[in-house]
Amino acid sequence: MKIKVVLPDGSEREYEKGTKPMEIAREVGIKKVIGAVVDEELWDLKRPLERDCRIRFVTLEDPEAPEFYRHTMAHILAQAVMRLYGKENVKLGIGPTIENGFYYDFDIRNGKLTEEDLPRIEQEMKKIIKENLPIEREEISKDEAKEIFKDQPYKLELIEEIEGDTVTIYRQGEFVDLCRGPHLPSTGVVKHFKLLSVSGAYWRGSEKNPMLTRVYGTAFAKKEDLENYLKFLEEAQKRDHRKLGPQLELFMLNTDYAPGMPFFLPRGVIVLNELMNFSRELHRERGYQEIFTPLIMNEQLWRISGHWDHYAENMYFIEKGEERYAVKPMNCPGHILVYKSRAVSYRDLPLRFFEFGRVHRYERSGVLHGLMRVRSFTQDDAHIFCTPDQIEDEILGVLELINTIYSQFGFTYRVELSTMPEDHMGDEAIWEKATNALKKALDRAGLPYRVNEGEGAFYGPKIDFHIKDSLGREWQCATIQLDFMMPEKFNVTYIGPDNREHTAVMIHRAIYGSLERFFGILIEHFAGAFPTWIAPVQVAVIPISDKHSEGAKKVAMTLSREGFRVFLDDRRETLGYRIRQAQIQKIPYMVVLGDRELESGKLSVRTRSGKEIKDVEMDHFIDTLKKEVRDRKLELTLEG
Repeated sequence: MKIKVVLPDGSEREYEKGTKPMEIAREVGIKKVIGAVVDEELWDLKRPLERDCRIRFVTLEDPEAPEFYRHTMAHILAQAVMRLYGKENVKLGIGPTIENGFYYDFDIRNGKLTEEDLPRIEQEMKKIIKENLPIEREEISKDEAKEIFKDQPYKLELIEEIEGDTVTIYRQGEFVDLCRGPHLPSTGVVKHFKLLSVSGAYWRGSEKNPMLTRVYGTAFAKKEDLENYLKFLEEAQKRDHRKLGPQLELFMLNTDYAPGMPFFLPRGVIVLNELMNFSRELHRERGYQEIFTPLIMNEQLWRISGHWDHYAENMYFIEKGEERYAVKPMNCPGHILVYKSRAVSYRDLPLRFFEFGRVHRYERSGVLHGLMRVRSFTQDDAHIFCTPDQIEDEILGVLELINTIYSQFGFTYRVELSTMPEDHMGDEAIWEKATNALKKALDRAGLPYRVNEGEGAFYGPKIDFHIKDSLGREWQCATIQLDFMMPEKFNVTYIGPDNREHTAVMIHRAIYGSLERFFGILIEHFAGAFPTWIAPVQVAVIPISDKHSEGAKKVAMTLSREGFRVFLDDRRETLGYRIRQAQIQKIPYMVVLGDRELESGKLSVRTRSGKEIKDVEMDHFIDTLKKEVRDRKLELTLEG
């Protein structure tokens, strides 16, 4: 039987059903091929073609290539572990690709796998790569698969859940794994990899299941790319907020008494307050009204909102007498109650309510991560209540505010628009109007965006913002969501020009997202060296010796009275030690005072990068720093 295949150049050829992509690549003269894309599905070179299709080929240079070679590297890892620890002692979990790498989960019986074992595992992996074992895909019955994996309980569990009567397996040498693919033709195609770390992971992410050992790794087609990525990881490790936060006395974590609930120390609170003050200033200018809503509210509110039925497992509850309450996981129901506390006319709209609202959401202990994934956090949450005709202008205003805030920190960002999912609430005509309003606002703002068809929330379309930090990593922070569900559930209405009630449109939006998470991102983005305006300590005053302490105190007091955050370091330590400590603490400026400075009345200023500026007039220093703080500059003015 013949099938029609459309080739990358657009030409069409006929082949026998069952022809493999590698045979077609060989025929048309395409070399160094590692895989294929068949009708937009990643496809092994050795996997037969069974239908009419369109095909293009994947080389190591193509963006799809990592999915092939990192997936294969995960299998090579599993094969190496089974060789080293014994097939009878290793129970296999899963081994997928992830962004920039891969992992595999193991249940090791009669032994333990730690990070000290990684070099030994890497050596075994190199042997497997050198063996250049052919990788073969097979489609077999579930009964056959159960026989093959009879000693692999986790694989048996997966087999039971796969729909249909057949499953696919992959073989390389003595190793076989249950897998959908895709994979390389053999184990020797890609040689550049590194195992990175070992951690615990519950099977299928549930605390009710066994804890497995997860080994993370990465792989690249080129040695140079691997080396660059490892340098990137080294730099990221230096910037890790979980390390820098305690070191800079910004925050602490106590997993015994408050897991996932950070404690902010005095210096960290200064940064948070600066972030909130900056945000408040911009919100006031744009007509937002700040409110506060209760942390704990009656269960009936959460039943109406739908959280009780759909979000209860992520909520905290309190019972007192006959009443049951929930600690709020979101701020929107509280904002709706404020809106409904009085009659609203169309002339009052739009109403923009804004809150730094503390929320609590239960997260499994295994996914908690510093400030990035917590159970207690503060949202810079706002809800805009408006008419349908006001949506576009309101979204445009939010876009402008997001750009203003992100630009202040030097962030670039990309935008995604997610549209109506198959399972949605509300009339399709309203969805279309709302989605078009979002598109028009994005177009008017001149923002390029990617459309994720069908990936909006069930209650409305949304816009997500992914900021890029100084290391090129992306973080999803701001979001804008239109909501048709809450206004209907709570009967959120306004009196229109026709003197009748109309349902208001509700726009959810956050810009920092989680204040704690944004703080963590900033720590890593700036490597703890914050711009002067948010630095916990802006100036360290350091007398050279004890006899200069009184003069240093006067300078410190003068700077404090001018509104700067000052630390006087007159400890009986060497001058070099105190300067190094100020640099370790990432303090923007150091004023070093000795005989010469106190006699002349001029300052010797050092920046945290080590630049020295002599004979600086006090008034000039004060004026320069005031302008730097007032303008919220990213760079230190005196380093320019």
